[in-house]
Amino acid sequence: MPTRKLEFDDGNLASRLFGPRSAHLDLLAEKAGVRIDTRGSHVSVQGENEHDVDLAANVLGQLYGMLRAGRGVHPQDVDCACRILARDPAARVRDVFEDTVYAVSPRKTIAPKTLTQREYLDAIRKNDLVFAIGPAGTGKTYMAVAMAAAALAKREVKRIVLTRPAVEAGEKLGFLPGDLVEKVNPYLRPLYDALHDMMDFERVQELLATGVIEVAPLAFMRGRTLNDSFVILDEAQNTTPEQMKMFLTRLGFGSRAVVTGDVTQIDLPSRQVSGLVQAVDILAEVQGIGIVRFHEADVIRHPLVGRIVNAYDRHEAKGGGSRRSDGSLAEDPESNGKDKA
Repeated sequence: MPTRKLEFDDGNLASRLFGPRSAHLDLLAEKAGVRIDTRGSHVSVQGENEHDVDLAANVLGQLYGMLRAGRGVHPQDVDCACRILARDPAARVRDVFEDTVYAVSPRKTIAPKTLTQREYLDAIRKNDLVFAIGPAGTGKTYMAVAMAAAALAKREVKRIVLTRPAVEAGEKLGFLPGDLVEKVNPYLRPLYDALHDMMDFERVQELLATGVIEVAPLAFMRGRTLNDSFVILDEAQNTTPEQMKMFLTRLGFGSRAVVTGDVTQIDLPSRQVSGLVQAVDILAEVQGIGIVRFHEADVIRHPLVGRIVNAYDRHEAKGGGSRRSDGSLAEDPESNGKDKA
């Protein structure tokens, strides 16, 4: 069985690398599929194949280098470093982590956690229009809002406009209380959440009140020209081709736009073409437009969430059903009684 032995020359840094009660090592062992044993500042990594062992050793070596350079290491860093080096063993994790997008406070900065996120940031810096396509949890919207906040702080733009289509997904807008703004507000909640994670609540309210930041449904964009603005269209898979064209032609001088969406989660009527799908196809070769595609491997989850998802996947792979309160096995609704005798 392949084995790698590592020795760290600073016991205090090694202890910080290992984490409280070796929590970082346990997480790395789970992610890389290896066994990690320690004795003092000595580490032994053992696995089923050379690739897994080399991956774990690479993660430990690079995170230790970050500690020596004065940067802390947290559980999410272990997870992200494992993702980065699994995709590109030659990557420098420190370079990715230190590509700071926005400083929320002296102790909290927003930086990419995956190679795709870094490619995304580079695309936004180089292009006036960027499409980001991929599953939820990959940081598409969050990183775009961070770039917008940074651009506003540097006075590169005068305002931020955040928008998304208010597509009904199971609950009719007419049944919701309030006027039109109040009805669509729940659809815009994720954008508010991202803003509040980056700025004080009072600061966000002030910028909203003065119009420096605008959060509005896509329908409110019609007939406008947005100059000197950083515009983000979220959940763009739920736009129609007409809505998408309308949005893209709102871009004015000195403005940038980011369009995000997940083409596997389209809530439009079955025969309706997604404006995002069509736009990416039409504009793929247009100069000044960047297209970044995220994948399932880019999804950033709490380690426990990852284990929960894996447990459900194993359960479903076994064809397991759910048990009723009396302990009897409930029939899988998708089986339609096929397994009955």
